[in-house]
Amino acid sequence: MAWLAAGEGYEIALVEGRVAARPTAGRSAGRQLKTLPKALREHPEVERLRQFSEWLDRHAAACLAQVDTWMVSSLPVPTALIARVWPDEAWRSALRDLVVIGEDPDEPGFLRDVTDSGELRVVDLDGETVRLAPRTVTLPHPVLLPDLDDVRDFAAELGIEQRIEQIHRATWQRTGVPAAGGPGATGSGAQRGDGFEVQDFAGGVFPSRFSLTARATALGYRVSGGYATCAVRDAGRATSAAVWVGEPYWESEQSTGALTWSDADGQGVRLAQVGPVAWSEGMRMAAALYAGRRIDEGGNA
Repeated sequence: MAWLAAGEGYEIALVEGRVAARPTAGRSAGRQLKTLPKALREHPEVERLRQFSEWLDRHAAACLAQVDTWMVSSLPVPTALIARVWPDEAWRSALRDLVVIGEDPDEPGFLRDVTDSGELRVVDLDGETVRLAPRTVTLPHPVLLPDLDDVRDFAAELGIEQRIEQIHRATWQRTGVPAAGGPGATGSGAQRGDGFEVQDFAGGVFPSRFSLTARATALGYRVSGGYATCAVRDAGRATSAAVWVGEPYWESEQSTGALTWSDADGQGVRLAQVGPVAWSEGMRMAAALYAGRRIDEGGNA
């Protein structure tokens, strides 16, 4: 970012997200100072830069959240939209190196760049750089990738680093066993298809409801009406997973409850009818909440 005049004898700029200053005269002219001079701390230009920095942080977080939503629900994203937002560093950082799928669902690749003409430059699993220009692409949820282990191995060879947790996201199959190295799930709840709930992660004790709900919100889940929830679109169908976290205003010890799913109308969905993405995301949420439970000195939950 360009240096801006601020006060007499100083210039300011945003450097790595914070306001920095440098003198314009004297022996230290042009040298960035370690701290902001006292004379500049209340300067209007400094305050404007601080506000701009805060906006950039909010913008970057919003871009990450939007791309994560596209990925979790495997929503089709217009290629033209990706090309349009790509010049924005916040969008580019969120999108770069994600697995994308164009017209052929069997040919995923890593998004590396966008050409001036709006084509996506993608490295496929053969190591070839190809150009894609379909009307839409999807950023698939990893549970939908049949060769996830191969994708991970190839990503390691390329030095892929994703801002969005996609290929290294813990995924869960309906058997109750994580398909991507997540914590193991045991018990009959995850095996039954005729029921409505999974009990595998019920009974995790927390000192209070507040500590449990605080963990849920810190993990990015919504807490409403006694439940921690996450909503996804699975094969175009809206589904919400929920874990009981206790009555509002309950201050005493609280345990995690059963994991359930409901449709867009709020009706319970049988386990056998829960889609693969909704299942994986629900189990991921329940496992993450349960992992924060109280453990006694003997190592027991």
